[in-house]
Amino acid sequence: MAEKPNLHPRNLHRNPYDFDQLISCVPELKQYVFVNAYESVTINFSLPKAVKLLNKALLLHFYKVQNWDIPDTNLCPPIPGRADYVHYLADLLAENQKEVPKGLKVKGLDIGVGANLVYPLIAHQSYGWKMVGSDINKDSLANAERILSDNPDLLSAIQLKHQPNGDYIFKNIIDSKEKFTFSMCNPPFHDSEESALKGNLRKTKNLNKSKTIKPLLNFGGQQFELWCEGGELAFISKMIQESALYSSQVLWFTCLVSKKDNLFKLHTLLKKIKAVEVKTIDMAQGQKISRILAWTFIPQQNRKDWFSKI
Repeated sequence: MAEKPNLHPRNLHRNPYDFDQLISCVPELKQYVFVNAYESVTINFSLPKAVKLLNKALLLHFYKVQNWDIPDTNLCPPIPGRADYVHYLADLLAENQKEVPKGLKVKGLDIGVGANLVYPLIAHQSYGWKMVGSDINKDSLANAERILSDNPDLLSAIQLKHQPNGDYIFKNIIDSKEKFTFSMCNPPFHDSEESALKGNLRKTKNLNKSKTIKPLLNFGGQQFELWCEGGELAFISKMIQESALYSSQVLWFTCLVSKKDNLFKLHTLLKKIKAVEVKTIDMAQGQKISRILAWTFIPQQNRKDWFSKI
């Protein structure tokens, strides 16, 4: 397996997986590892258990996260892609600094942290950032709390908050005098359960190169993780509108955008609410193309001293 050049240069997962190392971290992974027709050592990514064990091994080996696990019903994220988001965020924060800002002076908010806690784990272990993760689902937060309890050295750096009202994104989460260096989000993509299942069926067919007719949720996911009314466009539009109310409390608002066609409408909305700068940061992981939409209400001349105010 060749190096993955599309990943961010600082991404620890650019090189092929060293399965001997990963199996030494999580021995149970061994039963899912095989040599494929191209003589590459790999796993069957359509098997939910194999993907989850791979994630557990990656998080332990690269990020020193102990006993990572999630319920089978929850979203099981691909670690390399999640790490890319974090590293591109670091580049964004470095634009007005001499280097990537590190340590607890950087405070990030992960909207929809989920049961997996992956973004805060990677962000803190990579750059030492302080992280807050919010979610509307109490069961997901309970599992994230369990992960933290098994990693007590992270308790002072990662905080979890419950969002009691699904109509809001930042309200109830950002306190009146609280400041964040950035917010991040991987929003629900689909607009219905039917759409989510069709999308997963396409993914399963691609993985298996077959005519599979039953969607296999290898990356898991519940309703609040995969779909919402209006889909990705509606969710991000709501986030943008609400962000204007917290314009002086967050340096950079960011969100993943999977569908390129949504960018025009989102940029139009950002212009309407008078964001002073908007960026679209392209990312590519394998065959999947995604991008980060980033916007700020803070003038450039005021960004350099942001970290001293937190």
